Amino acid sequence: MLQRWLPILDWAPHYNREQLGGDLLAAVIVTLMLIPQSLAYAMLAGLPAQAGLYASMAPLVAYAVFGSSRTLAVGPTAVTSLLTAAAISQVAAEGTLAYWQAALVLALMSGLILVILGALRLGFLINFMSHPVISGFITASALLIIASQVKHLLGISASGATLPALLHDLASNLGHTNAFTVVIGFGALFFLLWTRRRLKPRLLAIGLSPRLADAIGKAAPVMAVIVTTVAVWVFDLGARGVAIVGVVPGGLPDFTLPPLDAALWQHLLVPALLISVVGFVESVSVGQTLAAKRRQRVDPNQELVALGGSNMAAAFSGGMPITGGFSRSVVNFDAGAQTPAAGVYTAVGIALATLLFTPALHYLPQATLAATIIVAVSSLIDLQTLRRTWHYSRFDFSVVLITLLATLGAGVEAGLIAGVATSIALYLFRSSRPHVAIIGQVPGTEHFRNVLRHEVNTSEHVLGVRIDESLYFANARFLEDCINEAVAKQPKLAHVVLNCTAINAIDASALESLETIAERLQEAGIRLHLSEVKGPVMDRLNSTHFLQQLTGEVFLTHYQAVQTLAPESLG
Repeated sequence: MLQRWLPILDWAPHYNREQLGGDLLAAVIVTLMLIPQSLAYAMLAGLPAQAGLYASMAPLVAYAVFGSSRTLAVGPTAVTSLLTAAAISQVAAEGTLAYWQAALVLALMSGLILVILGALRLGFLINFMSHPVISGFITASALLIIASQVKHLLGISASGATLPALLHDLASNLGHTNAFTVVIGFGALFFLLWTRRRLKPRLLAIGLSPRLADAIGKAAPVMAVIVTTVAVWVFDLGARGVAIVGVVPGGLPDFTLPPLDAALWQHLLVPALLISVVGFVESVSVGQTLAAKRRQRVDPNQELVALGGSNMAAAFSGGMPITGGFSRSVVNFDAGAQTPAAGVYTAVGIALATLLFTPALHYLPQATLAATIIVAVSSLIDLQTLRRTWHYSRFDFSVVLITLLATLGAGVEAGLIAGVATSIALYLFRSSRPHVAIIGQVPGTEHFRNVLRHEVNTSEHVLGVRIDESLYFANARFLEDCINEAVAKQPKLAHVVLNCTAINAIDASALESLETIAERLQEAGIRLHLSEVKGPVMDRLNSTHFLQQLTGEVFLTHYQAVQTLAPESLG
């Protein structure tokens, strides 16, 4: 029982020197990557730079205790930072204490929601976030994030929660572009793009080991931070209009208590729920993908508890909402992390950087952090999904497109809600009009297939009907109409056999429809039969009076039904 709730008890007693070496190396690489990312994501959320560093310490330790993934790396991410900014900008002005306190409340509420869902084993509810919704939302969020960071690359002011608003503000303020900021911002951007694509192959070509080349490549953002910070300090570019981070308090975070303001909590409830859902889906997707490569297992319900505990740790240590990050988790995995202890060592590295190097961050240009964010989120843009879903499913394409356009045009919260609502509405519509086939025997076999697709044997006295969907309130009347229409076309019909091979459940409304169908057929001198009824469905039917009142029989196979009712039609 303890191991289920505290996975650390599963791996910690067997921790060995080999695992220590892999975890330490991974921690060094992830720390180098996480320092500039933490600063950048705090800026994206509109919070002080130290909030990103604080959110990369205590939450990592909490996840090591409660997390079921051996390699998932938690911390601030681009999407959660964007959602955080969108939520708390509605209740407080950026740069104020109230703004930061609202972020702490958001982290605490998100943590509580996740822990409650995990304790109740309700991880399955997250399945209502379909892949098209997530794909469209993340792509749109990445585009919004990139658009929101262009102002830092140009050294101008621009605001807006939607893409049209951001583009309008950017166009209106282009005349105030700062040339020094442009050089630093775009210089850092091109450098980071070049190192991501070209640096590792060049290092491998000169004989470096793959692991060392990869580590140097991952440290590229740190190089950009150092070079641009030194440039701003040496040439005093802050006095020439280049926006800098400014004072970053040193030392470890103090204990923080989010304000217990009922009105604030009520206002942030929906955003907290959205952050919880999006963060959990992203984390579990990454965690399960990495775990499968090592034949390990990630428990979704335990991940709810772990991410909830990590967010609560962020709330009480001056941080911000966090989740499992895709890029840093992959880096953690590739660097050789063996256990969640790598996250603890990473937290120690971030703590040391906070204690020793925060004064050096004073002259760090915001343009460099913006370039770091743009490069990090560029990999999240997947416009090809529109082409793929268009060719595969128009329903899924419409979900992706609506989510994408709603997020860009109305904001992240509205976009996510619109996507979920659209996917559920389309599912209900699709399942309310399921595929229904008239089936006949494939000659020389015991198989029955759609008469419109195959050359099959049929009988004018027996009608075989297969419905490819579970029966419930939304499609029960549709089945009635289909059978009535088919019966009307066969005047010599004596038997209708409903093939139930694809029916996994029958609700009360559908049961009443089946009773109605049986009664109408009986009045017309036709018997209703069932074939290939699944065990769980049969158990439910046995608990009712339907089978006793059924005019026909229940056959084990459809072949057996036709063999009994119309053997002359078999070939």
